[in-house]
Amino acid sequence: MRDEVDRLIEAWRRERPDLDVAPMEVLSRVSRLARHLDRARSQAFETHGLESWEFDVLAALRRAGEPYQLSPGRLLKETLVTSGTMTNRVDRLTARGLVERLPDPADRRGVIVQLTDTGRDSVDAAMADLLAHERALLGSISERDQAKIARVLRELVGPFDQENH
Repeated sequence: MRDEVDRLIEAWRRERPDLDVAPMEVLSRVSRLARHLDRARSQAFETHGLESWEFDVLAALRRAGEPYQLSPGRLLKETLVTSGTMTNRVDRLTARGLVERLPDPADRRGVIVQLTDTGRDSVDAAMADLLAHERALLGSISERDQAKIARVLRELVGPFDQENH
């Protein structure tokens, strides 16, 4: 089965036979898959009235476990955005009643961002729908092959993740 990347590779090999375009065999497919997944995720989140960035923040808080709170600095690390962007996101989520700011008991000048019950319900429902959709997307790939793909992608992504920690 040929895909769009095969056609792209073929064209580059014809036009620039002096270049080794082998990396594109993998990375162009990863890039295309990421775009498809972003669209699918956006649709899953939209069903629950969430944007992707809102889900990212809410999910980071949910994964933290009870009482579902993190410092703004920790949220920055979890979501890979700038401080100004996070402030704006927390403001917007607070206005929607999905999170609240609480005084940081360890630092009188600081705050903690906490998931509200409404925020928890929203992220839980969106996560369940997302997983059902992603499970369907992977349905034609055996569990064994999924595990192989996950292992190889972990090796590929690992160095990038190390840069951010």
